[in-house]
Amino acid sequence: MDTLAYSGVVAKLDDLVAQAKKAQRERARSYREQALKILPWICGRCAREFGRERLRELTVHHKDGNHDNNPPDGGNWELLCVYCHENEHARVEDAKFEKSESQPKSKGATHRAFDGLDELLKKKK
Repeated sequence: MDTLAYSGVVAKLDDLVAQAKKAQRERARSYREQALKILPWICGRCAREFGRERLRELTVHHKDGNHDNNPPDGGNWELLCVYCHENEHARVEDAKFEKSESQPKSKGATHRAFDGLDELLKKKK
């Protein structure tokens, strides 16, 4: 592929990524605004109340983890303060790690590529 064609492909990919990020930001702004209208401004974990001046510290958490699942009734959302939200996601990651650790380890490879090599080398001497 020549340089000009390659730069055209890169430009198209950059544009596609930029469009996807913009759409994601718009979606997030939309469901955040909805959530703040229908849910009380209280963290669902620590019960801390938030006034308008500290509202930026209140985040929308998707209960099922799917950021595209945004029902108009807010059934998949809960408002969490930034600290509890971070803790919630850390707990999910920890659970994934613990699950992978609890599963039986697979045995390593059984093929021995150099098995018998010492005998072959002895014959060459």
